Amino acid sequence: MPDLLRLEDLSIAFDGVTVVDRLSLSVGRGETLALVGESGSGKSVSALGAMGLLPGNAAVTGGRRLGDTDLARLRPRDWQGLRGSRVGFIFQEPMTSLNPLHTVGKQIGETLRLHQGLTGRAARARVVELLEQVRLPRATELADAWPHQLSGGQRQRVMIAMAIANSPALLIADEPTTALDVTVQQEILALLADLRDRHGMGMLFITHDLNLVRRHADRVCVLYRGREQETGPVERVFASPHSPYTRTLLDAEPEGRPAPAGTGATLLRAEGLGVSFQRPKKLLMKRPPAFEAVKPLSLRLGEGETLGIVGESGSGKTTLAQALLRLVASHGEIHFDDTRLDTLSGGALRRMRQRAQIVFQDPYGSLSPRLPVADIVSEGLRFHHPDLEEREVRRRVAATLHEVGLPDDCADRYPHEFSGGQRQRIAVARAIILEPALLVLDEPTSALDRTVQKQLVSLLRELQARRGISYLFISHDLAVVRTMAHRLMVLKDGEVVEEGDCLEVLARPRSDYTRALVDAAGL
Repeated sequence: MPDLLRLEDLSIAFDGVTVVDRLSLSVGRGETLALVGESGSGKSVSALGAMGLLPGNAAVTGGRRLGDTDLARLRPRDWQGLRGSRVGFIFQEPMTSLNPLHTVGKQIGETLRLHQGLTGRAARARVVELLEQVRLPRATELADAWPHQLSGGQRQRVMIAMAIANSPALLIADEPTTALDVTVQQEILALLADLRDRHGMGMLFITHDLNLVRRHADRVCVLYRGREQETGPVERVFASPHSPYTRTLLDAEPEGRPAPAGTGATLLRAEGLGVSFQRPKKLLMKRPPAFEAVKPLSLRLGEGETLGIVGESGSGKTTLAQALLRLVASHGEIHFDDTRLDTLSGGALRRMRQRAQIVFQDPYGSLSPRLPVADIVSEGLRFHHPDLEEREVRRRVAATLHEVGLPDDCADRYPHEFSGGQRQRIAVARAIILEPALLVLDEPTSALDRTVQKQLVSLLRELQARRGISYLFISHDLAVVRTMAHRLMVLKDGEVVEEGDCLEVLARPRSDYTRALVDAAGL
């Protein structure tokens, strides 16, 4: 199998600090090489460095070749012709990779125009075809949508459509299925495998999900703190790993069960809760009917209890959570403790927010790039407790950062200096510093490797047991949901298809849709 991409002794340093140390790997035509390791191990920065995408303070040394092309000798204009045509990219955080000022169709069409010269109807037809290939419903309609109108999983599929638009020889997929539910994960990876086999495409598959590596990669390279631990065929590495670190990764599956639920008193209750979005009206045409993102449903969450909410991308999980917190307009009743939440406004609503916090799916998009970590984490504390002395604020920030497993020196650094998993822990710290009664967790572990997932799940369970906090836990990872949730609600197309005890639903699903989710997760 001829090498398509070859890296020899690749080293990367930022301002003299080495983050990748003499990494050597190769990707053959028609082959998938998985690059795995914990957050901050150098997976993404290795791929970015190989393709000349690092900032000016990065020093990249070592051999880099793409086929017969010496990447180290390319001029800037040569890179422009190579990226997007011979090399496709799927980045980890789609919301920050998509332009918020352009529609989905325009952004995909741009790469078709630059590299293939397609415009007008031909480009539009190809855009719709690509959106259908990545299993997006209502492809013609979504081509005119803006990134903020899509769910996290839908945005990720748009990124995949852009990456494969020009049938690249090499696809660099950096956590390509992070935001996707398990059924769509299988569909997308099957699609990528089909494209790889049909076009002889090589794939560098960066991921923390070892289950996906086991199913979809040919070889695996394990990184730890920027150094290669071992490389080999997936079957051999998984069956008899040579490195102690690889064994640690393989043993880091989520396990255990949440502590028993609290007093049984109801903290959050919704009756007839629904969310509708008005579709845009086109010139000289009647306004189309509103889109029901969440159809009227009832929900109950007890004190100290975790309710897991699962379903495919676009099923209404995040919209439901935002409606419960009054972050999007909704109809129906929302009761929080003894208060009708749907009737609050102004100062009363702001005061309530201290007791109900949320951790968003995309940590980079929800953290201000202009503030250091200490200011991000303390912002809510300063707003709700303006009487606190500065020394006490700093003490609470340091204690909270330590509690979520972040290093002591991170308080003065900025979000872009952290890995995706570390940024998610910053978002968790910002939420729990206010000691809320309710915490909405929207895919809190999707950006984390298995070792850190396990630590975060343990932390969340300890917090719940110690403080009696209630969780609304949204996730596509059923293995994590099983370790976190007391009860489970399954959504499809904005409707509840099944609800009940978490273990009971996963062991004996009644609906075909739930059964498909469980089968795809391999539970």
